[in-house]
Amino acid sequence: MGVEYICQDVYDGWVKKKRKAFDYAGLFVALGDTTRLRLLNLMAGQEVCVCHFVEVLGESQPKISRHLAYLRRAGVVQARRDGKWMHYSMVSLEDAGAAVVLESVLGAFAREAGMLRDRELLVKACCGVALG
Repeated sequence: MGVEYICQDVYDGWVKKKRKAFDYAGLFVALGDTTRLRLLNLMAGQEVCVCHFVEVLGESQPKISRHLAYLRRAGVVQARRDGKWMHYSMVSLEDAGAAVVLESVLGAFAREAGMLRDRELLVKACCGVALG
């Protein structure tokens, strides 16, 4: 009885088939809430502390955290702890179609007055975050 080997190409193909497909429905549900859209707008291209979200959006910390958790479950944002503070940023989506959807949504915010106002408030919030 010899050792059996599997061809790397066959193994790679099997692994790729086992990967979970991107949850487009979850993405669209995540994008279907004004508060979550405002959070994504503020995170575009930068990491933001929860305290900044609270100040800019005028909502309670638990409400903001619930919406951020929803965006995390949808695979759109990631969190980083710094002491007692949580910082959130958007992730680079591996699914090309989902990335295009998210880019399109964020691109539309560049022309929307309410979203521009939120970004201006972020600059003034807490420590005066510099937008890139």
